[in-house]
Formats: sequence, structure tokens, C-alpha cells
Amino acid sequence: MFLIRKSDAENKLFVIFCILHMIPAKQLFSLVSCSLIISSVSITGYTASAYGISFTNTLSIPGESTDLYPSSGNSANVNRLGFFSEIYYDRFNNVYYGLSDRGPGGGTISYNTRVQKFSLDVDPKTGAISNFKVLKTITFTKDGQNFNGLNPRLLNGDARNLGLSFDPEGFAVGPNGHFYVSDEYGPSIYEFKPDGSFLRAFTIPENLIPKEANGNVNYVDGRPTITTGRQDNRGFEGLTLSPDGTKLYGMLQGPLVNEGSPDGRRSGNLRIVEFETKTGKSTAQYIYQLESLAEINERIPGEDNDFGANSQGRNIGISSITALNEQEFLVLERDNRGFGVDAINGLVDAPTETPPPVGSKRVYKINISGATDVSGISLADTNTLPAGVNPVSKSLFLDIAAVLSPENPGDWTKIGEKMEGLVIGPRLKDGSYALLIGTDNDYSVTQDDSSTQFDICTNSDGSSYSKRVIDSGCPDGQRLIPGFLYSFKVSPTELGKFVPLKKSH
Repeated sequence: MFLIRKSDAENKLFVIFCILHMIPAKQLFSLVSCSLIISSVSITGYTASAYGISFTNTLSIPGESTDLYPSSGNSANVNRLGFFSEIYYDRFNNVYYGLSDRGPGGGTISYNTRVQKFSLDVDPKTGAISNFKVLKTITFTKDGQNFNGLNPRLLNGDARNLGLSFDPEGFAVGPNGHFYVSDEYGPSIYEFKPDGSFLRAFTIPENLIPKEANGNVNYVDGRPTITTGRQDNRGFEGLTLSPDGTKLYGMLQGPLVNEGSPDGRRSGNLRIVEFETKTGKSTAQYIYQLESLAEINERIPGEDNDFGANSQGRNIGISSITALNEQEFLVLERDNRGFGVDAINGLVDAPTETPPPVGSKRVYKINISGATDVSGISLADTNTLPAGVNPVSKSLFLDIAAVLSPENPGDWTKIGEKMEGLVIGPRLKDGSYALLIGTDNDYSVTQDDSSTQFDICTNSDGSSYSKRVIDSGCPDGQRLIPGFLYSFKVSPTELGKFVPLKKSH
């Protein structure tokens, strides 16, 4: 287990401790480090310290797992278990929810969107996780019809008609037990009953809605077809509820398509949008600034694998936000590199190439109290903020890559590619909390331009791999890419003023 750091805001020294199966750690570059052993079930290590943040273990969930959607077999587009586009912990009932986005088809193959209700054992002393079990598979419906992962053009015959097209990415449960779910197509925020049936849609600010130069709404295409609004596939990636249940915060994965010079791909300014749960209307927008490309590239050896200038608002983005209190939040920021479908598929196509090193997998603590409401302010054609506009304050909370692979934080074989779920779990016996981070394994599926799908198979370190016809099984020695759940133990001092959601009376 690793003790990683005090927050930057406190400006205190930090140390890293590691005890792995009671083997003494090796001193390296004045930091304590150790190797990480990946198994099909979990990785565990322990430390006696209750100070700061410590890594506890990893739970690996087989990619071949199925959910509880009615089916007589195991098919990727029907009942293969999708992992952790978001994680939510219902501390009143000690159960979890996990989203699995729009399905294995990437918006081009029909898939009834859903959320998984699951249980998880958390050791009350160490925070170690085990025994993942799906309890219920809940599909999203409206008037008896399923919401579907197909994009609006394919599902509704019109890119202007959102209809029942749904790419769920953010999730929260209200004090009354209702679900709040954000999506990337709209971007949208919907409220559902606990059985997944639709109740209402929130009113989305006009500046977020994707439009062509002629003013037509277009929920499918990217630049240059759309000229304003959210970038394609970069809608509300994160969603969280204030502790009193009166406000929702939706967070775009990247900048608006028109907010950057020459476009949003080169900007680091993305928006957090505040909504009133009572009215469903937006009350404020704040700017969150991504870590600069210069800082990220500085961590990558050499220059050959540096991120390009147009990667800032496209390959780097946020994946999750979770409230600590009325003003502070944790935000998961990441790149698109690591152990996952893209890296393994790249090896299948080019076996002599090495996937690029990981540059960013981090959790930041932010505060919105001093940020400027930019609801009426455009950042078109600029990568900097106007005078007098303040972004949310931000400090490093956890460098995930440095913890999972301390000797080489860029090692793609040891760090999950799409870390997308972030949640503060149960309170432990010593007053600390379990912090869980989950990966989206993309169902271990890729597809070509004609929407022909393939399963991606590999061994645990990516040294053996193949691409197979979907649902045909992996060769001996290989499996589908699993979903990973990482558990960290966070002291109450490090977490700060954490206020759990208040239950409705």
C-alpha cells in the first residue's frame, strides 16, 4: 500500500510507503517504491499509517461477465457487463450503481442503455474491496420504450431529433431515491424513477447545444459541421449532487467546440454547469482549467510521444466529478492512454510498435466559491480567460499513475486506459473513507468503419493479444479486457470537510 500525499494546498511534505506481502521496499531516487503484481482478482498491500491517502487494492472483474438483462446467452450487444463510465455509492442502503454508457457499438449498433446496481464488500479496517456482485440491471425507459445507444441519425432518422438516443455518463441518486443521469449526445440531464422510467429533462443552456453555422441543431456530427456548443462525444461526462440535494453539477468532458483558438481542441477551459433540482434550470456556469500540455508532456520521456497542440481539449479531459461539500469537489482528469482497447488493438495492427506512455491520470480537489459565473460570457476564439474572469481553484489530490506504477508512472501495462468512475465510498472504522476509481473497458470491443465488431483479447500484461470475431471467444491464454476497480484509503484530514448527501424525510 502507498501513502501518497498531503494536498498541495496544505503544502506539506509527503512520503510513499510500500509493504507488499511483507517484503521490504527498495529505496529509489529518495522515494520508496515497489512493483505492482496484477492478478485476476485483486492486488493488496497494507500500511499501518492512517495519514494522507494510501492505495489499498485493485479488484479485476472479468470482461466475460454478464449482467442481468434477460438473455439466454452471452452476447456483447445484449448482456455483456459494461463497466464504470461512472460509479455511485448509495450510503443509505450500502449499494453501488455503475453506468455502462451507450453500448459496445459506439452509437452505431442498437443497445438498450442501463445502469447496474451492485454490491461490494469493503473491509472496514483497510478499505480493501472484494466480492463484486450485480444485484439488478435497470434499463432506462420512457413511456414503455427503451432509451437506446444508437445516435440520433440512426435511431430517429434525423440528427436534429435527440429522441430516445442516450449515452449515459454521469449518475447520482437524489434524497428521494430518484436517479439523475447525464448524457453526452445532448448534452442532457434526465431524472428517472428507481425503476429506470423517465420523469423529466432538465433545461440545457443554449450555448452548450451543438449547432451548425446555419443554426440547425446537430447531435451527431463534430467539427467542422458543428460550429458552436459541445464537441461531439464530449458532453456531460460527469454529474454530482450537492449534499443538501438542491443542486446538480454537470461537467463537460472538454471545452465547447467554439471556445478555443482556433477551436476547442486547443483550449483547456471547460465548463461546470450548475442546475437547481427543483426547477431543472441552470443557475451558473464555471470554468475548470485542464492541466497544461506543457506540464503533461514534461512527464513523458523524450518528445516522440508528446501530446500535440490539438490534444488539449480532445485527448485530455475530465471523466468524473463528485461533491465533497457545497463548494468543494473532486474531479478525475485523464488522458486516453493506458491498458485498454485502443492500446491492445494498436498492437494487433502494428505488433512492433509500443503503445505511448501514460501522461495523466489524476484527481484534483476544486473549489467553486471564488469562480466567476460565465453563463453569459463566451470564450470563442481564445485559449485564455478574459480579465476579471476567475476559474475554479484547483490543487492536486491524487496522482493515480504515480501510485499504480511508482517506478514508471507512464507504464501503459500497469495503468487502466479509461479511468471514468470516481466515488467516495463507506466510512471506515478509523474515520477514514474508501475512495474508489473504476475503469471503462469499452466492453473489450472495437469495430471498423463499416461497424463490424471484434472482441479484443489479451493476457494480463499485454504481451499476447488478438482480435476475434465478436462473441467467438478468446484463444487459450487470453481473455477479454477486464474492468478494474481501484480502492484508496483517505484520511478525514486529507478529504477535508466531506458532507455526505442528506436523506429525504
